[in-house]
Amino acid sequence: MAAYAVVVRDGQFLLARSPGPAGEPEWVLPGGGMEHGEDPYDTVRREVEEETGYHVEVTGLLGVHSTRRTFPGRLGRTVDHHGVRLIYEGRVTGGELRNEIGGSTELAAWQPLDAVPRLVRVRLVDIALRLWRERPAAGHVETAEP
Repeated sequence: MAAYAVVVRDGQFLLARSPGPAGEPEWVLPGGGMEHGEDPYDTVRREVEEETGYHVEVTGLLGVHSTRRTFPGRLGRTVDHHGVRLIYEGRVTGGELRNEIGGSTELAAWQPLDAVPRLVRVRLVDIALRLWRERPAAGHVETAEP
């Protein structure tokens, strides 16, 4: 379980940059995994502050994204991973933009919405933007797995 935020202000989209699995930097949504017993609402606020320096007010739940993948595991076994990601909309209420130190991201920045298609980014960025733009009543958009 994880919770992420879509924060848009004045045509700019708040993103964080991660080193990426192959070492190539990629843009990600601010957010991340829930701690045991943590409410997802608190998770998204904590994660945004850790990764960007901003305090956010959660203004709505945009949707839920579920993904299931298998990975090679130890001793020839396959690992079956199911991820559930809650995508919230947020609004900056305080704090100052800064980069995360010693965490999963290395840079936080506002990116123009029209520049997002040209960024090296994780797939969840596109899914979250689509939820934000379309605001489907069921909180779900069809996505094709890679």
